[in-house]
Amino acid sequence: MTLPFSSLTGRLATPQSDVWRVHDEAVSRQARGEDVILLSVGDPDFPTPPYITDHAMARIREGRTHYSPVAGEPVLRAALAEVETRATGRRFDPAQFVVFPGATATLYAVFACLLDPRDEVVIAEPMYAAYRPLLDAIGARIRSVPLVAPDFALDPEILFAAITPKTRALLVNTPGNPCGNIIPGASLRLLADVCRARDIWLVCDEVYSLITFDAPHVSLLRSTEALDNVVVVDGLSKSHAMSGWRVGWAVAPADLAAALTRLASAAFFGCSQFVQDAAAYALMHDAPDVAAMRREYRTRRDFVIQRLDRMPELGYCRPQGGMFIMLDAHRVADDGDAFAARLLAQAGVSTLPGRAFGDSASSYVRLSLTQPLPVLARACDRIEAMLRR
Repeated sequence: MTLPFSSLTGRLATPQSDVWRVHDEAVSRQARGEDVILLSVGDPDFPTPPYITDHAMARIREGRTHYSPVAGEPVLRAALAEVETRATGRRFDPAQFVVFPGATATLYAVFACLLDPRDEVVIAEPMYAAYRPLLDAIGARIRSVPLVAPDFALDPEILFAAITPKTRALLVNTPGNPCGNIIPGASLRLLADVCRARDIWLVCDEVYSLITFDAPHVSLLRSTEALDNVVVVDGLSKSHAMSGWRVGWAVAPADLAAALTRLASAAFFGCSQFVQDAAAYALMHDAPDVAAMRREYRTRRDFVIQRLDRMPELGYCRPQGGMFIMLDAHRVADDGDAFAARLLAQAGVSTLPGRAFGDSASSYVRLSLTQPLPVLARACDRIEAMLRR
């Protein structure tokens, strides 16, 4: 006998729900001892900097292993307010910050507080693979519009054209995952102004804000005058190599921050004390390590692009930030799914099919820069050899 599930489980069983199949197979093969190079997931290969782990261990020994305030530890919220005040030149209060177990959980909480079922969200794609399932879980409807190829730049006017009377929010991501595109400050200001005039929320995912190469990141918090319809989501998973620590946050107007705190109380009941202590310490002492990781990602990007220039069968988008490169395989495969499967089967290299990021990326695969240069060199050798065959 099978008892019924909620409608939410059906909403999550979308065609995109199997996009991790190649990655899961690659992990299984690697666990069996096969020589597989994993370039399919955005988990930094750097260890968390020792000063962060040492601080966490010290706080554990001091007994910081109990319940935390639901909105976040005062020391972390104060550190976040100080960081944003310094970065933007405008005063932020700790009460504007709510802490969650990771940026994706933060995004889920934000949209759960902003949207009812069947409300619409306008998003540019290719988009972060988790946006669709978390919005499906809420019951929201996505109106996706394409970024402008070949550089996947965002055109605000295309977003505005997709707005309908049912639109309650726009979601943008800068630097973008998977394309590494950076939205200029002027565009962010325009987005905020138009959204405010139309009573629409503007949510900006800035998780890759500290990993930029050719142009600096400009935060939405710095780009706009009014913040009463603006939410920014950030975290430490990528910038500080802390993906497993699960710490993210939202910067929001006071009334939304209060709603987010109520949701956090119902669903999460706070985050780990010692993790938040370590996160606050990281934010106050991070400059050399973050800069070193950013330089290494840029070196890796430049190396892989030099190798791709020797493979005319593949197109690519030159990322301005982040830790990925999108490869266009339309000349050599029916779609990104077929090319990713072939790469794993014939070259022992795992990538993520572009379908994970929306229909506009269906001919692409995403290659992660989360391996050291010698491993990336071996992966490029294998891809090139496969193409030559």
